Amino acid sequence: MDKNERLRRLARFYYLRKDIQEYLADFAKNREIAVQYFETFGKRPDVIEYPNDITSSALKGATSFHCSEELWSNPLEISTDASKSELDKLRTGWDLLLDVDCDFIEYSKIAAKLIAEALYFHNIRNFGVKFSGRAGFHIGISWNAFPKKINNIEIKDFFPEGPRIIAAYLKEMIEKPLRDRILEMNTLREISERQNKKMNEFMQNGLFDPFKIVNIDTVLISPRHLFRMPYSLNEKAGLSSIVIKPEQISLFHPGWARPDRVYVKEFLPEPEKNEAKELIVQAIDRHARLIEREKMKIEKLEKLKPRADKERFAAQKIELSNLTQETMPPCIKIILQGMKQDGRKRALFILINYFRSLGISFDDIEKKVFEWNKHNFKQLRENYIKAQLLWFRRQDEKQGPRMPPNCAMINYYKEIGACMPDSLCSKIKNPVNYTIKRLRFNKTSGISKKISKE
Repeated sequence: MDKNERLRRLARFYYLRKDIQEYLADFAKNREIAVQYFETFGKRPDVIEYPNDITSSALKGATSFHCSEELWSNPLEISTDASKSELDKLRTGWDLLLDVDCDFIEYSKIAAKLIAEALYFHNIRNFGVKFSGRAGFHIGISWNAFPKKINNIEIKDFFPEGPRIIAAYLKEMIEKPLRDRILEMNTLREISERQNKKMNEFMQNGLFDPFKIVNIDTVLISPRHLFRMPYSLNEKAGLSSIVIKPEQISLFHPGWARPDRVYVKEFLPEPEKNEAKELIVQAIDRHARLIEREKMKIEKLEKLKPRADKERFAAQKIELSNLTQETMPPCIKIILQGMKQDGRKRALFILINYFRSLGISFDDIEKKVFEWNKHNFKQLRENYIKAQLLWFRRQDEKQGPRMPPNCAMINYYKEIGACMPDSLCSKIKNPVNYTIKRLRFNKTSGISKKISKE
């Protein structure tokens, strides 16, 4: 019997347990569901209404169940073509789900424990911790812990911005202790050659970046983002995504998650009213301070350097290799992560115009968009992409490159879940201008450093 067949039999037996069925059906209320059958997923949107729905899926070969962080009035009304405003009308709230992901479970434990300590620091006692099923942890806070409105912001509509801002705030809180504890662990105990290689790989100027080895998801928190449901199996490890107590994180062993050892506990305990208010207020304040600081930095730079007109920069050829994460605007970075909902054709339109306006060759653009297409929730047909590139090439020969839509067309970027502005975005009219300013800033900074050294 091969591994896949063993997992099918294990999954069928496991999901026919009444306690597992009842828990999954209860947790699935008001959530969008996706059923996984090894490497393929069932239809979306889908729902689980009754325990018998689990039975039906298990008999068809289901291996795991995934659900949305967002809560919906009717998940079946969700459309892949829905705009942000349409999704906001359907969304009734969202749970905060922090995904701690790492190849080495000992490092995941450190990060998860530090996040738990950070939540305690913000007077949050009712939160959930579950094993991812492989080598990470999911930490969750119920939607009911958050205030419904802050500073005229409807928190239910503050998605994915709200979870991203909170995750970034918590990452900043734990960065130094996470670095220190990982380095301390590695000095006190022997680590594998693979771990040592990874550590050296992420040393920059003698400083270890812990988030290069332990990932806490921020960018991938996006509309209709799904996570593995509590007590769902992990296909690669064959283990259950079990719920544990926060105080058990350090002691946890993957053997606890063997399907034959599982007993069911609640993942998201009922919180006190506004229990997470302090957390979200502090996170929003930090985000506002960062934007203000970045604004001041850009303003200072603008005074130091001469202005160049748009045509002169547009005429310059920019190598694709020069377009780092730092020089790309947030919308382009989000799009390049792959579209998690529909909007792929609009995203392709943006990418081609963005790269071409910077003088990137069509051959390089073709490679980049085909690479991007692999990350989409559903890939565009290869023939469609080639046809679009051919059309753009012909238009370029006649009229020259066209800029992507201006940022003033907010809905164009927001509706595909790509608008997450930073401080520089308020200073520019178009994603292309963002990159030109960043490249100019880097060049000016490099000259300044060189002069100071001389």
